Amino acid sequence: MPGSEWEKIIRMEREQKDIFFSIHPQSPIPPEEREGFQGLKYYPTQEEYRFELELHKHPVKKKVRMTYTRGEEREFIRWGEFQFKIQEEEQVLQAYKNSAEEDQLFIPFRDPTNSEETYGAGRYLDLHADSDRTEDRKWILDFNKAYNPWCAYNKDYTCPFVPPENWLKTPIYAGEKMVKKG
Repeated sequence: MPGSEWEKIIRMEREQKDIFFSIHPQSPIPPEEREGFQGLKYYPTQEEYRFELELHKHPVKKKVRMTYTRGEEREFIRWGEFQFKIQEEEQVLQAYKNSAEEDQLFIPFRDPTNSEETYGAGRYLDLHADSDRTEDRKWILDFNKAYNPWCAYNKDYTCPFVPPENWLKTPIYAGEKMVKKG
């Protein structure tokens, strides 16, 4: 769906998220900051950060413990990996699941934009089997949909730190940018 239709969908999703963040009772934006909320900041949409990829499932599904921002830990299943190129450089990202039964993949990642242009602890992608797959069953890994964890907006939330195996050396100039306060 690349091209103008794809860009319209991204723009619509971003607008819906801004509305949710500005008015919904479950928004991570603290209530006292919602009136002044001007919307999230994003990189322009770019097709070069959208990939249709095979998921290389790991034959042995290891359990990985991720540490959260408040010190607690939670177990994830290291389900498979995506292999792709950005700026002619090979990249590998691990995809995780909460349980073997779920149809969603969680891809946390860090890159050189962290702390400068994007949230310092990294960003996330969630892939859903029903909406993020092509007709030929490839996964759509679209960094234009990369988002900040809710702990970036509010200290009352806790979020997993990105495992070192998902620290990319190539900058990802796509998705949500850093939250600017005040």
